[in-house]
Amino acid sequence: MNPMLNIAIRAARKAGNVIAKSYERRDDIQTSAKGPNDYVTNVDKAAEAVIIETIRASYPDHTIVTEESGALEGQNSDIQWVIDPLDGTTNFIKGFPHFSVSIAIRVKGRTEVGVVYDPIKNELFTAVRGEGAKFNELRLRVPERRDLQGAVLTTGFPFKQPKFMPIQFAMMSALSAEAADFRRTGSAALDLCYVAAGRVDGFFEMGLKAWDIAAGELIAREAGALACDFNAGHQFLKEGHIVVASPRVVKAILSLIQPCLGNEFNA
Repeated sequence: MNPMLNIAIRAARKAGNVIAKSYERRDDIQTSAKGPNDYVTNVDKAAEAVIIETIRASYPDHTIVTEESGALEGQNSDIQWVIDPLDGTTNFIKGFPHFSVSIAIRVKGRTEVGVVYDPIKNELFTAVRGEGAKFNELRLRVPERRDLQGAVLTTGFPFKQPKFMPIQFAMMSALSAEAADFRRTGSAALDLCYVAAGRVDGFFEMGLKAWDIAAGELIAREAGALACDFNAGHQFLKEGHIVVASPRVVKAILSLIQPCLGNEFNA
């Protein structure tokens, strides 16, 4: 096993244990607001601390970029661990059992390892660049679809950036002419893994951060999906707007959503 993948899995499982235990003791959860519709809990911070401790024990010189602490610069800035300790915090706060730990490892600007762990279902999604993706120990492969007919798409609402809401609804209206249904589950990392596993047929969302999607995007891509931004480019980690599906479905999604976009989305 890739040594960094091994450490990423260990860190994700340790953080997952912290999250699962806290989920069962809901009276101990302390919540504060970071911004409009954006929350953090003591559990996010505790899970993040466990991940950082696990990484530092094996790779003390690596840089770590986390949702809650920002960039923790190491002597080796070429290797970055991009972490979301609890993707789906709102679900966690509400007691909705759908959230995950997301850990990506980027080397010289390219994602090499991705790990997403669902501690409630005990589902582990992993990928190493060029070596494929796995669900627990099963190899993942995205089913090929010819078009959007009968497709189930997953998305997330840009609730932290309300200015995008009209575009979100316009895109969904356009897609509903061909797609069968939508899912909105509250964890982008798991949405991407569900594309990889064939549980949904595609994913699109605006206003995301790198730690939301870096690991899941690699997992989906290594399972055979195509990932791009709304202009069919590769700026999704920077811009936060992403489409992921099998190649023909991505093409069909882009053809329907691009007319809904404003000038700020133009390449």
